[in-house]
Amino acid sequence: MTRTVETASEHVRVEIDSSIATIRIDRPKMNPLSTSIQDALGEAAGIVSADDEVAAVILWGGEKVFAAGADIKEMETMSYTDMVERAPLIQKAFTAVARIPKPVVAAIEGYALGAGNELAMCADFRVAALDAKLGQPEILLGVIPGAGGSQRLARLVGVSKAKDLVYTGRMIDANEALAIGLVDDVCPAGSAHDTAVSMVQRYVHGPAFALRAAKEAIDRGLDGDLETGLAIEAMQFAGVFATKDREIGMASFVKDGPGKASFEGR
Repeated sequence: MTRTVETASEHVRVEIDSSIATIRIDRPKMNPLSTSIQDALGEAAGIVSADDEVAAVILWGGEKVFAAGADIKEMETMSYTDMVERAPLIQKAFTAVARIPKPVVAAIEGYALGAGNELAMCADFRVAALDAKLGQPEILLGVIPGAGGSQRLARLVGVSKAKDLVYTGRMIDANEALAIGLVDDVCPAGSAHDTAVSMVQRYVHGPAFALRAAKEAIDRGLDGDLETGLAIEAMQFAGVFATKDREIGMASFVKDGPGKASFEGR
C-alpha cells in the first residue's frame, strides 16, 4: 500500500511504497525549482531520512521532465543582497538531499538542467531516459551554478569536463552523460522511475546501518585528504560491529557462505 506524505509545498510530496520512497516534484509543466520547492525538497529529505520504513529513495519529476532549472522569473527580481541570504539556503536544502543516509537514485526524464541537474547530482546514482537532456546553462544567463554545480559536477566527471559544461552552458544527451560519468544508466523514455525502482530494490532488505555507514564514509571521506578519509572509514567500520545485522551477516557467512543473510535493518 502506498503512503503519501505532504511537504511544505504543494508541488513536492513523498510517496512510500514497499519501503521505497519517491520524492516527487510536480509543478507543471517544466518543474521549475522555486524557493518554496527548494525548501520543500530539504523538508522531504528530512522526512525520508527519519522514516525507519524507508530503505531507499528515488528523486523523480514525473514522466516528462525531471526539473528544467530554478524559477528564473522569481530569480530575476532578486538582488545581490537577496541572493547573499538565499544562496546558503538553496545549498542547505540540496545538502540535506545529498546526506539522506540511505541509497538514493535520481530518475531523469526529459530535462535536468541548472538546479535540476544539481539536484540529480545529490543522489548516489542517476538513471536517465534516452531522450533526457542534462546541463548547467547558468552561464547563458550571465551567472554560474549556485546549488552545488561547480563542486559536485567536477567531483563526478572531472575538472575539465565540468568546466566545459559550466563555461559553455551546453546541454548533453543521455549517452554523453553516461560516457562522462554524469549518469550511471540509460533506459528507454518513460521508464526511468521503473528502472530506478529496480536499482534500489536490492537495498530494501539490506543491512541499513552498514549502508548508512558506507555512504557516510565515502561522501565524508571525499571532502578531505586520504588520511582523514581513512579515519572516517575506521570509525564507521568499528561502529557497525554494534549492529544486529553484523552478527547476522557474519553468522550466515560462516554457516552458509556469502550473500544468504536475512538482515533485520538494525
